[in-house]
Amino acid sequence: MWIYLNDRFVDRKEAVVSVFDHGFLYGDGVYETLRAYGRRIFMLAQHLARLQRSAHLIGLELPIPEKDWPPLLNEAIQRNGLDEAYLRITVSRGEGDIGLDPALCRRPTVVILALPFKPYPVHLLQEGVQLAIVPVRRNLAAALSPQIKSLNFLNNILAKREAVKAGAFDGLMLNAEGHLTECTASNVFFVQAGRLCTPSVDCGILDGITREVVILLAREQRIPVEAGRYTPESLRQAEECFLTNTTMEIMPVREVDGKPLGSGRPGPVTLTLRNLFQSNLARFLW
Repeated sequence: MWIYLNDRFVDRKEAVVSVFDHGFLYGDGVYETLRAYGRRIFMLAQHLARLQRSAHLIGLELPIPEKDWPPLLNEAIQRNGLDEAYLRITVSRGEGDIGLDPALCRRPTVVILALPFKPYPVHLLQEGVQLAIVPVRRNLAAALSPQIKSLNFLNNILAKREAVKAGAFDGLMLNAEGHLTECTASNVFFVQAGRLCTPSVDCGILDGITREVVILLAREQRIPVEAGRYTPESLRQAEECFLTNTTMEIMPVREVDGKPLGSGRPGPVTLTLRNLFQSNLARFLW
């Protein structure tokens, strides 16, 4: 397995990061996950723009010019002999002395992983998954901007632990005001009275790239889309629900907190959007 580390591709055994790296010590860094279909990368420009935004918001200068990322990602895919691939870019503050001052780190650490894509089990896509609304609240946006896709994932990990305890596929977090936000690694949509609803960015969510594509496809299909502030009761009364992210695409939800949603099966809007996503996929590949 070949891994890009800083300025070259190395064998997995050589892909070693210092114990003094501030990404390891403090979670000081940013990342992006991407997906390749037949060696073509989904929404590449948008992922790279979000990586740049995240780095800018923490005062981290990406050491690789924008034009050089696509060939590096392609080389990572090709060196590992992959067609369907999961890609992860990680950029940390870098190695430095103990302490919180970013100036302690002379240069960022860059890692690119290209792994075989492992699809979700077919039965989950056919039947839907279970969600639990967890007690862990989403980070307060004024304290840590959700527009930063950072290496500090403890908030999401704690929510995932609560979901596992509840026997659910994933945990859905509320914000400090008690409104729906997102799951641990995905955005949430639900259907109510023919409208496709999703928590707004103002609720403290990361603006998912697959979320963006789904909203576009829905509007092209003249499905009313609303981004707003919703309570858990709004979700419990929904006719359908699904999750979105880069790896799962569109994942139906069959129940929340042990209670079925709608018919308890993927609904017509969910199925329509999933079919549209697949049939339009080539539009979004680089």
